[in-house]
Amino acid sequence: MADLTLEQLTEGKPVLIEKDGKSICVARVGTEVFAVADTCTHSDASLSEGDVTGFKIECWLHGAEFDLRTGEALTLPANIPLETYAVSIDGNAVTVEI
Repeated sequence: MADLTLEQLTEGKPVLIEKDGKSICVARVGTEVFAVADTCTHSDASLSEGDVTGFKIECWLHGAEFDLRTGEALTLPANIPLETYAVSIDGNAVTVEI
């Protein structure tokens, strides 16, 4: 069963989903969809409330940036990567693999 549809994902506007007890931030970049842990590794801020520019997501609280493709922390104050999740797209259905 799909977690969401492509129509629910607007480029640059991340979405929070809950799956198997995990909070996951899902973001669309062009035709690609990425999923990372929703909680910033620097603080307990929700990344789904942040901004997406290109393949980067920025935490709204302190400005730390992460690579959506790898989870890598790109800027301080974060220095611990995010957990990433595989995403599959079947037609219009988007499923996050845990």
